[in-house]
This record gives sequence, structure tokens and C-alpha cells, in this order.
Amino acid sequence: MTQSSKIQAKVLKGLVWFGAIMTIGILAFLVLYILIMGVPNLSLDLFAFKYTTENVSLFPALVNTIIMIAVTLIIAVPLGIGSAIFLEEYAKRGNPLVKLVAITTETLSGIPSIVYGIFGMLFFVTTLGWGYSMLAGSCTLAIMILPLIMRTTQEALKAVPDTYREGSFGLGAGRLRTVFRIILPAASPGIFAGIVLAVGRIVGETAALIYTAGTVAQIPPNLMGSGRTLAIHMYALWSEGLNTGQSYATAVVLLVIVILLNLLSEKIAQKIASGGN
Repeated sequence: MTQSSKIQAKVLKGLVWFGAIMTIGILAFLVLYILIMGVPNLSLDLFAFKYTTENVSLFPALVNTIIMIAVTLIIAVPLGIGSAIFLEEYAKRGNPLVKLVAITTETLSGIPSIVYGIFGMLFFVTTLGWGYSMLAGSCTLAIMILPLIMRTTQEALKAVPDTYREGSFGLGAGRLRTVFRIILPAASPGIFAGIVLAVGRIVGETAALIYTAGTVAQIPPNLMGSGRTLAIHMYALWSEGLNTGQSYATAVVLLVIVILLNLLSEKIAQKIASGGN
């Protein structure tokens, strides 16, 4: 290796370390800032069953967030994973349809969330007559996260070696059995990573939900009722300027939820990858 090559290698290594340290430092700063500002404001009043102007309870928003995550994933995950399986395992490689879908998903991924919110308001809220409801918000979020789930699932399926497929076919297994018994378990860590990213986008979304799910600070009686999530709750408290401390406390709860979801998804992915043992 020449002297100039050694210098270039050291420079690149230094840039990589600098980027890694900056990323970890920014993440640590944000987490510490949220904890320092939010933990002192945590109280039992914040977890009261009903929201009032005195307790500004986040409990209804917490329940609404869980409902929003569940309904959105029920809609988006089967569609996203199913589409990715078809494109990678059934469609011929180099098929123009695959390229068209890839371009479409990349385009959808770059659309601002406010545009999705306006679309959801015009289509689900107004045209379909659902009004401001949890279902309208869930359908809007499902469209938002669908490209993310599709792309991450496709990349996870591509990462599975072709020898897995060839070995399964050689033993007499059909394509469907190969996909569900061999390919998906091997690709499950990457698939769950995409789902976790999608959940993170769901819990942190505000613009799209303000126009579709509404901002009512109560638990709706059904999916056709309006309700706010934790992110909207935090935004509402902060914008009002009267309960900024409680908004920081809500951010702590959001942070804990995201961490727990990451740990849970990792355990589930390990369980599936190991064959349930």
C-alpha cells in the first residue's frame, strides 16, 4: 500500500469515527435533555383516566396511540409484506413492474406528511364521510408507512442467500412453503426492523393526524370517533403554552414506548429466526 493510500484510509477512518461519535452524541443529548426536562414533571395526575384542564392527563392519548399503532399495522403490514414477497419471490427479476413499483415507493417515501394529511382529510374524512376519526387517521398512516415496510421487506428478502431457496426446492418443497418456512424466518430481523421504523413514524406523527383523527382529548367509543395521540397531545400542550412541563413528561412516555417496542420487536425477531426454540 502506497503512502497516499494509507493517508486516504486514515482520513476515511477518521470521518467514519467522527460521524459515529456525532450520531451517538446527538442521540445521547436528546435523550438526556428529554429525561432531565420531563422526569421531574411526571405525576399520577398525568395518568388519570379522564383528561381535564386541571390534570391534562395523557392516559387517553396513550390509549389512542396504542389503538392507532395496532389498527395501522393491521392494515399496512400484510399489504406491505405481501407486496414485497410477490415482487421478490414470484415476479421475474428484471420485470418492468418491479422497477415501476420501486420508483413509486421511493416517490411516496419522499412526500411530506402534511400532504398525506390533506389527502386523508379530502378522501377519508370528506369523500367517504368518516369525519375526524381514528379509522381515517389509521388509513392515512397506513398509506404513509406502506412504502417503508415494502422496501425494508424487499431488502430483507434480497439478503437471504439463494442457496436457501435452492436447498428447499431440492428437498421437494413448493414455493409457498419455501417462502413461509425458510425465507421469511431468515428475513424476519430485517422485516421487524422496518416495522419498528414504521411504528416510530406512527407514534411521532402529528400533521397527518390533526387533519384526519382530530385532537379530541378523550378515548373514542369506537374507531369512528375522534381522538388525539401522544404526539398530538404533546404538541397541543406545548402550543397552548400553559403546560409545557407536562408536554416534556409526555415526551418521556413516548421515549419509553419507543424503547420498549424496539426491545419487544428484537425479541420476537430472534424467536422467529431461531424457529420458536
